[in-house]
Amino acid sequence: MLNTTIKILILIALVAQLLVSVVSSHGAAAKVGVTYDGKSLFINGKRMLLFSGSIHYPRCPPEMWPDIFKKAKQGGLNVIQTYVFWNIHEPKQGQFNFEGNYDLVKFIKMAGEHGMYVTLRVGPFIEAEWNYGGLPIWLKEIPQIIFRSDNEPFMQHMEKFTRMIIKKMMDEKLFASQGGPIILSQIENEYNTVQQAYKEHGTSYVHWAGNMALGLNTGVPWIMCKQTDAPGAVINTCNGRNCGDTFGGPNSPDKPTLWTENWTAQYRAFGDPPSQRTAEDIAFSIARFFSKNGTLANYYMYYGGTNYGRTSSSFITTQYYDEAPLDEYGLQREPKWGHLRNLHNALKLSQKALLWGTPSVQVLGDFMEARVYEGKGHACAAFLSNNNTLSAETVKFRGAKYYLPPRSISILSDCKTVVYNTRMIVSQHNERRYKDSDKANKLQWTMFKETIPTPDNSPLKFLEPMEHFSTTKDETDYLWFTTSLKVDPSELQPTVCAALEITSLGHVLHAFVNGEYVGSGHGNLARKNFDFKKPISLKPGTNYISILGATVGFPDSGSYLEHRVAGVRAITVLGLKTSPLDLTRKGWWHKTSIDGEKLNIFTEQGSQKVKWTKAEKKQALTWYKANFDAPEGKNPVAISMETMSKGMVWVNGKSIGRYWSSYLSPLGNPSQSIYHIPRAFLKPKENLIVVLEEMGGKVEGIKIQTVNRDTICSMVREDYPPTVKSGKRRSVSSTANNPKPTANLACPENKIITHIEFASYGDPLGECGNLFAGNCTAPNSQKVVEQYCLGKTKCAVPLEKNIFDKEGKLCPQSLKSLAVQAHCGHQT
Repeated sequence: MLNTTIKILILIALVAQLLVSVVSSHGAAAKVGVTYDGKSLFINGKRMLLFSGSIHYPRCPPEMWPDIFKKAKQGGLNVIQTYVFWNIHEPKQGQFNFEGNYDLVKFIKMAGEHGMYVTLRVGPFIEAEWNYGGLPIWLKEIPQIIFRSDNEPFMQHMEKFTRMIIKKMMDEKLFASQGGPIILSQIENEYNTVQQAYKEHGTSYVHWAGNMALGLNTGVPWIMCKQTDAPGAVINTCNGRNCGDTFGGPNSPDKPTLWTENWTAQYRAFGDPPSQRTAEDIAFSIARFFSKNGTLANYYMYYGGTNYGRTSSSFITTQYYDEAPLDEYGLQREPKWGHLRNLHNALKLSQKALLWGTPSVQVLGDFMEARVYEGKGHACAAFLSNNNTLSAETVKFRGAKYYLPPRSISILSDCKTVVYNTRMIVSQHNERRYKDSDKANKLQWTMFKETIPTPDNSPLKFLEPMEHFSTTKDETDYLWFTTSLKVDPSELQPTVCAALEITSLGHVLHAFVNGEYVGSGHGNLARKNFDFKKPISLKPGTNYISILGATVGFPDSGSYLEHRVAGVRAITVLGLKTSPLDLTRKGWWHKTSIDGEKLNIFTEQGSQKVKWTKAEKKQALTWYKANFDAPEGKNPVAISMETMSKGMVWVNGKSIGRYWSSYLSPLGNPSQSIYHIPRAFLKPKENLIVVLEEMGGKVEGIKIQTVNRDTICSMVREDYPPTVKSGKRRSVSSTANNPKPTANLACPENKIITHIEFASYGDPLGECGNLFAGNCTAPNSQKVVEQYCLGKTKCAVPLEKNIFDKEGKLCPQSLKSLAVQAHCGHQT
């Protein structure tokens, strides 16, 4: 079969080479659809710089899509990138779902309606910190299947799904060749990372996948990220944080330099501390990439959203890429959002030179260089780079001096005027705050306690513990393992405490003896397997040992995913006279799921099937229920679960994801303690909230909150460039005559600046939310800023000496800064 496949691939490759010749040589002439050459894509015959952001439709409800797209557009994006999620669209073989926030067609059309293009990453394997990398669990049951290999069963199903998605897109006329917004499609995903594991079957598979995609004739190019041997006309692209320096370039001079994933932070697993990637670092990487022939860069993620329900992969938090330019609630994270918007504007001012100019490089000193694009019609753009991470430098370029902070790039859109520096942030800052809702926090909790199973009510019997993934088939996190142990009184030792020892391949277990909770154990992202050992109380006669195994998502990466396993593997009782007593092959009864889950007691109808009683504290494996009214106002809604341990939350029958507040990071705090409740999930009154708590928590500590970024700040210095606005080119002969920067403030959601919390012209210190005056400050700072800003939705305060310090006596030998902190609210 392999030889036949290779022969077919060779033939297809020859056709593909002909295709790439046609595509690349006639790119400029094409007027409909998307083609390319070694410089850039041509969209309907036009070159352009493309600023893209990843936004995943299943990770936010459709009601949020318009606002997310609007803010992405305002942030300077002109492309939206999304994966296609096979396992949500075909959860059972042959049964499809494209409804609600799985409505892929609606999502793409809406992006187009907002004036943006789309990159469709079909996969169908996607990774994405998504359950099983997007592959449906039923695929694992196909006989003789090997995922992502030259394996006939896998390729058959993979191609069938790919063709179905492409047909769906073409039927809706969504490709640019049909007048739609889709300009690129991706097949496979980062296959280079596993290709060697499959040896020759990996090489033949990836070439088959690429050529199969080309044969679908969509009229737009196909890409493969991190795939150096992308076949034929398929464009290989870069993923990473610094593709301007790490990308070896496309594998053919006829292909453009594209960046599919610039990671805006780091996705977080339970147990991880907070992670940040600064706006300055992202900006430097983007400016570097475009200075080195890049023409499309995508932020992964631009909006991360939420892993609702059980959709996250192993140990990944419910909150996804919250540190992106748009946070989990869809609010602009400043200065990241604004600093990148200003970068996009600066690059757009340089677009003519970048797309049609001739590049050159000039060394300006150690770690210093100028990358210049110069073309006809006086188009000229320069990138002055300081690659020294420790010290600032002043460089001379074309007769003028330019100050460059450490590890920064200044963009000169006319080769004279600095319109942007990656290190100098002139956009505003903000701080996210949570406020307990007075209206919603009248919670009266009741509880329903799960029954711990015995062999009599467990339907599946096997000699030893069954493998978790294959038994639950991804229909639940939970699998019970139960056995009985008959203890003779003579076996008990009065001075020795018995103990239960369990070896597990992961992810979590909760142990019960005779219906009483013993304790819990878990692995982590790096090492799923773990050992559990706790003291237990045994009685003479029959004892029941029940173990609730739980997974926290299926794996999403690596080779041979179909062979991954989890669950309890060995069980031993210690402390008896005949110990150790190995129970592993004693005979085990199994039960998938838990009672409340099977009865859907998280819904209004299902909740009536069980008896609820007054809530008690610290109950393991317990359901809690309450009702609440929607919080006041229109701000996003969240729920604080910091006093709970581990489980899941439903609001009006919709799961807002797994919580795990008891899993602390090395800093001693939960990796995530606050969870998003989309307002789209809420009714004005009588919202049902149901919490499943696995280990025991203080339910009275749960709080419904609203979320805002109403605290806004600006911190600029005299030597910063002014805020650049797209399309407003300035022609200035000397940097000495540059317009002065301004402190720019803008309230979100049509709110107004209600008061100025801090203002200082001089040498202020601190950060947004914690600003304070330095050694010198103009006494009129507060009054001046209030005159410019109070009662307005936005304002710009000039950083001018004659406004704050007319006599010039304030710290005369130092550069002045202006720091402002304001509060936004609604007019009363």
